[in-house]
Amino acid sequence: MSNTILIIGESGSGKSTSIRNLNPLETVIINVLDKPLPFKGFKKNYIKTATEDKKVNYFATDEAYKIKGAIDKINISRPEIKNIIIDDFQYIMANEFMRRALERGYDKFSEIGQKTWDLIKHISQGREDINCFILSHSHSDDSGKIKCKTIGKMLDDKICVEGMFTIVLHALTSDNKYKFLTQHDGTHLAKSPLGMFKEKYIDNDLLEINNNINDYFNEDINQ
Repeated sequence: MSNTILIIGESGSGKSTSIRNLNPLETVIINVLDKPLPFKGFKKNYIKTATEDKKVNYFATDEAYKIKGAIDKINISRPEIKNIIIDDFQYIMANEFMRRALERGYDKFSEIGQKTWDLIKHISQGREDINCFILSHSHSDDSGKIKCKTIGKMLDDKICVEGMFTIVLHALTSDNKYKFLTQHDGTHLAKSPLGMFKEKYIDNDLLEINNNINDYFNEDINQ
């Protein structure tokens, strides 16, 4: 199974910026909103159409079945890919909800919840050498806890998105610096395995985080 990592935070908290140092030859970005990413060289390094010397490493879609199809192709025929990024994950749910906004009844909430659950499960069943980072917005619930944004309480009652991940990082800004929180601080939901990260707050650099995760899960256990 691949490692799936959830990164949540407010808009502008540095989630997309954290992609900047990953090797584009080993990385595929699935951009749900197809918006420009906030780091230099984005359009040069991540392309939608293959050329003689570059393979496609950028997809723009908010359809869950298309995302699953792209991931399946990567798992089967793209052994060089080690990182998959799904950016603005919550808009997979939000866009489907808006497309179905005129439907009466509550069945659509159950269906969107089921699709979300199924997509996350599908992602986690990929190759063991792939780390998939799911970037999503956060929101505050009725108790003041800050967690992954969905499309409302009805969907939250059906699935706990954070519960489907071993690693949940929370993007924060402090003194004009982007940081990721690695453990729950009482308000912001975050979690990571014991000893994976040396600090409670780490730099928002997915290359460094990626290396840390790989080292942790492949480290020999001292007897």
